[in-house]
Amino acid sequence: MARIQHNNASYRTHSDLPSVGSRAPDVSLVNTDLQNVSFANWMGIRKVLNIFISVDTDVCAKSVLEFDRLAGEIDNIVMLMVSYDLPFAHKRFQEEHGLTNAVGLSAIRHAGFGENYGVQIVNGPLAGMFSRAVVVLDENNTVVHAEQIEDISTEPDYRAAFRALGIEIDE
Repeated sequence: MARIQHNNASYRTHSDLPSVGSRAPDVSLVNTDLQNVSFANWMGIRKVLNIFISVDTDVCAKSVLEFDRLAGEIDNIVMLMVSYDLPFAHKRFQEEHGLTNAVGLSAIRHAGFGENYGVQIVNGPLAGMFSRAVVVLDENNTVVHAEQIEDISTEPDYRAAFRALGIEIDE
């Protein structure tokens, strides 16, 4: 289990992120059209999973916007934004900001995501929500990068996420 920080307090997650080199657990999530989807929907495509508490928090929103921007013209990649937010919140955010690369996904119907990916917070005021993390999968759903963000008020290492796919970006 990982330890994370929020407002100068320490909390635990359910377990650790999937390890680099392992096969990513395939889970079901809900897209903004209220359809159940899994990673099989993007088989053969590289995936960046930006996992967070809520798109309605400043740092989480900023990370969604930044991943959408950085994906830009990159081929064969999808940005999957995963939280417990309702699909309606993901859709609203996508439309408000004109996102073209970020795909909002909700764990609202499928509780197993937080446990399978080790990101479910198990104690404190954010219990049940997801910690901030980035997991990058290659086109075969092998984990090539995993970053548990210790202080959930900080942004992820965007460069490291793309570098794991052999992509150098300008921030």
